[in-house]
Amino acid sequence: MEGAGRTNAVVAKLSMIGDLLMLQLVFLVLSIGIVTLFPAAFAMQRVLPDAISQDRPSLLRYFFRQFGWAFKRFWLLGLGLYVGGIALAFGLAFWASSDGVARIFALAVLIPLTGMIVGLYLSALAVVPGAGDETTTKSLFRAANLFLLRRSLPVAGGVIGLFTWFLLLARLPTLFVVGSGLVPALLGYWLSKPARKTSEDVSI
Repeated sequence: MEGAGRTNAVVAKLSMIGDLLMLQLVFLVLSIGIVTLFPAAFAMQRVLPDAISQDRPSLLRYFFRQFGWAFKRFWLLGLGLYVGGIALAFGLAFWASSDGVARIFALAVLIPLTGMIVGLYLSALAVVPGAGDETTTKSLFRAANLFLLRRSLPVAGGVIGLFTWFLLLARLPTLFVVGSGLVPALLGYWLSKPARKTSEDVSI
């Protein structure tokens, strides 16, 4: 009986890993279009708890349903995040390679700003699984901002973890295939767990 229990546990873990990798591959395909990138990330975040708990058999169908839900509400927000992210990355690269006093002041502004935006994005990932069907961009932003204020230290840890992932990705670009969407999603899931235990701190 004990051996059978261990076998079932191993099979369940392998099934979970397979589901997570499947979601990652679907995310990669959907994120090819710029306007679909962040809706795909939000859809993955809403499906992730079921993939980890193995509570939902039709996971892929559920993912596409959540993608449709997210795209209708957040495609414009996603486009803005994409453009803003490119602009921030360009600004950081430009000033990091420049010389002079202006470089110090520019980086002193851009680095904290980037950290705050990434923290707000991780906060949005943390709260989006609990978002209702009536959620709007404004209400999601408000909930994410509240989450960031209330759980600033864990979110800061998530930001550091995500930056560490980016550094690893720069050295091993092949990891992009298996973790580009999954790593931020798992960080958002990790951040959301304490919030769920403390009841109604975050509601949209």
